[in-house]
Amino acid sequence: MQSIPLGPAHRLAALQQMADEEFDVLIVGGGVVGAGAALDAASRGLSVALVEARDWAAGTSSRSSKLIHGGLRYLEQRDFGLVREALTERSLLLNRIAPHLVRPVPFLLPLRHRVWERAYIGAGVLLYDTMGGARALPRHRHLTKSAALRQGPGLNPDTMVGAIQYYDAQVDDARFTMALARTAAQHGAQVATRARVTGFLRDGGRVTGAVVHDLEGDRSIEIRARRVICATGVWTDDVRELANAPATVTVRASKGVHLVVPRDRIELKTGLIARTEKSVLFIIPWGRHWLIGTTDTAWDLDRNHPAASRADIEYLLEHVNAVLNEPLTPDDIEGVYVGLRPLVSGTADETTKLSREHIVTSPAPGLTFVTGGKFTTYRVMAKDAVDAAVADLGTDIPASVTDQVTVLGAERFAALRNERRRLAQRSGLNPARVEHLLYRYGSCIYELLELIDADRTLAEPIAGARDYLRVEAVYAASHEGALHVEDVLNRRTRIAIEETDRGLEAASEVADLIAPILGWTPETTNQEVERYLGQVQAEREAESRTDDSAADEARRAAPDLFDVGVG
Repeated sequence: MQSIPLGPAHRLAALQQMADEEFDVLIVGGGVVGAGAALDAASRGLSVALVEARDWAAGTSSRSSKLIHGGLRYLEQRDFGLVREALTERSLLLNRIAPHLVRPVPFLLPLRHRVWERAYIGAGVLLYDTMGGARALPRHRHLTKSAALRQGPGLNPDTMVGAIQYYDAQVDDARFTMALARTAAQHGAQVATRARVTGFLRDGGRVTGAVVHDLEGDRSIEIRARRVICATGVWTDDVRELANAPATVTVRASKGVHLVVPRDRIELKTGLIARTEKSVLFIIPWGRHWLIGTTDTAWDLDRNHPAASRADIEYLLEHVNAVLNEPLTPDDIEGVYVGLRPLVSGTADETTKLSREHIVTSPAPGLTFVTGGKFTTYRVMAKDAVDAAVADLGTDIPASVTDQVTVLGAERFAALRNERRRLAQRSGLNPARVEHLLYRYGSCIYELLELIDADRTLAEPIAGARDYLRVEAVYAASHEGALHVEDVLNRRTRIAIEETDRGLEAASEVADLIAPILGWTPETTNQEVERYLGQVQAEREAESRTDDSAADEARRAAPDLFDVGVG
């Protein structure tokens, strides 16, 4: 199936249609839940508009631990319903919805105490293996200390008496979110980024749409809709205040910091999970790298660009080095990224104690909010939000079908994976390159190969980012809605966190590749590169500061493209 290219022309046409028509549903927020809600509503036959103030997944949905998981630690909190729901969703994502983007990953869970801990944790993992579709992955196994060290020769043998190995799944969160938005467009939704909600339309007490500022074209439009759904994560309270709606719930932001280090710095054949006194330590395989996380601390500063401080980095290094033979140093860090979890506020003083379950509220007629939850259960959150929003539309609205709808690129993926050598011969690419493309684009790989056929230079790696081809930057702008250099380096690819220079060398080439598609002048192209360099410098400066306030001040020295707030 030929995809709909989300290039600049499509964005302008979508905004024009948003201004001209009334929609059944307007969705505010282009994270995984907002994009999921757009697909849910569109696949029910509803007319849908989706607006995002920055880029797809620019907030929390690009800065997670990249895991699709049931939440093993929630079993200990006896949150069985949440775990069962998440494991059911994990199975759907692995086997039906997005097999090209979601893949299994093994984890080692070290044991520190003999007998009782193996029995206690083993019982929990056994339950984890059998709840809600968990059988999509291999069952766990108990390992002796020597067997565990064969899986992790780089682990400190004094930190364990044995281990349990189990499976979860992994996803590139930003690419998945973008693919959801593209799939919604395939089903008829009108979607646009860099479109900020600045106010809401009302007819009496009912919300009937929103005023949206097109940040690229510097113009305002009014979007009329029978129902408005806000999926704005940690910005929920801001949007509610903008709508002048009562506070039925509040959202607290919890900061999660992750480090990226080279794969050869940790001798492990599997991922690793261990407890810390405040959170959970993950060591997660990520291509030629490891992801190390995470922290879990309250954050009430800049939510557009949460900053990691030196204290955050030292905390993670201290805890990961406690389980390693060869300690990591700050010089080993290739990248750092920070995300904010939207937690529904309760009576708990610590963000680690707040619920990860989601809440759907309707604080005003015509207006629905969905908040909380976790990446893995985005589809259920989206379904519940649409169900609540359209409950009183007065027409026969079909039930959600997104448990059967595949994400763009999933079609024929299993067969294409088996045909990767033939694709390599046809394209002239190395089979490893073809596999890389398949696990990022699925069946959309043909669209990239067509671009390469027209220009063989696009088959070359991006300068300073050998894992990615030049064609991927071009495709990001022509088909995936990237409007700026940072969109390509941060979210369409992961160059910004995977390269030691954080994409500084790649920035110029990427800018030159996407400039013709986006209609940039040489001056604009240079400004894009300079802006990205300033952001990298500000992030590095923030990471040298001792605490959150100082880190936030340093990061604010490089402002966003626009004065972006909610929406």
